[in-house]
Amino acid sequence: MDILDYFTFEPVGARIDELETPVPIIDIDIVDRNLKRFQERCDKLGIANWPHIKTHKLVPLARYQVALGAKGITVQKLGEAEAMADGGIEDMLLTFNILGASKLKRLAALVRRVNMTVVADNPVVIHGLGEAGRDAGKDIGVLVECDTGARRNGAQTPAEAAALAKEIADTPGVVYKGLMTYPAPGTRLSTEAFLTEARDLIAKAGQETEIVSVGGSPDMWKDEGLDLATQYRAGTYVYFDRALIKAGACTFDDCALSVLTTIVSVPTPDRALIDAGSKALTMDLLGLEGYGVVHAMGDAPIYGLNEEHGYLDISKVDPKPAVGDLVRVTPNHVCPVSNLYDRVVFHRGDTVLGAVKVDARGAVQ
Repeated sequence: MDILDYFTFEPVGARIDELETPVPIIDIDIVDRNLKRFQERCDKLGIANWPHIKTHKLVPLARYQVALGAKGITVQKLGEAEAMADGGIEDMLLTFNILGASKLKRLAALVRRVNMTVVADNPVVIHGLGEAGRDAGKDIGVLVECDTGARRNGAQTPAEAAALAKEIADTPGVVYKGLMTYPAPGTRLSTEAFLTEARDLIAKAGQETEIVSVGGSPDMWKDEGLDLATQYRAGTYVYFDRALIKAGACTFDDCALSVLTTIVSVPTPDRALIDAGSKALTMDLLGLEGYGVVHAMGDAPIYGLNEEHGYLDISKVDPKPAVGDLVRVTPNHVCPVSNLYDRVVFHRGDTVLGAVKVDARGAVQ
């Protein structure tokens, strides 16, 4: 199985120094290594891998992840699911509350095409999903989303999760399938205790919890608190980024994506300007200083962003860069970077393989 078999590249030049900037460039060998390594881990643990495609948004990579052994993919929005379905992906978990008549019709259309599982954390969403299932002529599997410490969506207690499971059972058009959570990093054991209590309460009511879906890239290599899990959802591991280096989940050698930029001005010995600003990188800090780093320059930081300008601190860089030099920025958070570009470029060493359309770019509805 060769990762290249899943791609059709558009020609954009033969070498990296021929590319127009700014542009995300992706080392395909690092991607391949990252995907295989985590799939092997899931296989060893006996947990189904359901990778989150919100990081790469590419049909070819989703198809390759499934070919490696993923049981399906995770999507966050209907637009992502539609793009993946158009690309031939047949099994998806959508981990976002779906509301509104128009979106429920789109969900029903997807359910007729592919195998969809969804989530809910309140009765309003459950009743809407029931309408979609009845419209599709097929019961939709629903996971109860639980807030196990991330303080985002989710049932706040195991008892509330059990009540929602009963609500699903009592609603035509949907069927209870299990529990889902996005745990805060470092909370695996308390998360497992929450989900175990919820599962047991649901069992007392006569319902079976078939799926327990957990996830998160920061803790992806930790073994604790996984005894109950049947699914694992991680996304960022395909490329990795600076935030996950800080979390200890990877090193710079595991970071497959960088943003290739051009130095357009060196007005002082301490400052250089690059052609990648907030429209090309990300404003996410995630507890880090700066908006990315140039690892080849001793992790020189991007300390400021305008829309089209990035401010590179070169005070400790020797020799100083010159106008026209190309630099590669490792972003803090790679997921939103993928969503900023129509196309990304894959390479092997200094050889450009070609550009690929970001299939689900802008699919936020």
